[in-house]
Amino acid sequence: MAVKMRLTRLGDKKAPFYRIVVADSRAARDAKYIDLVGTYNPLTTPEEIKIDAEKATTWIKNGAQPTDTVKALLVKAGVTQSSKNSK
Repeated sequence: MAVKMRLTRLGDKKAPFYRIVVADSRAARDAKYIDLVGTYNPLTTPEEIKIDAEKATTWIKNGAQPTDTVKALLVKAGVTQSSKNSK
């Protein structure tokens, strides 16, 4: 089973709120998930990102692949380092 860390959408129309979850990559966006890792609220100023760093690093070490958006949120929250190579 391929496992991904990704966002699931909650909230009202034009007022999104996201959960950062670990889910089977073949499941639908808002389907059942394996574990809740954190939340992301893009509407507050500044953006509110709450991530359980211990859970996130454990899942990444166990092979969960974060999506590009989740990877950027993990870097913003200081959970992981940016993977860009600098010369």
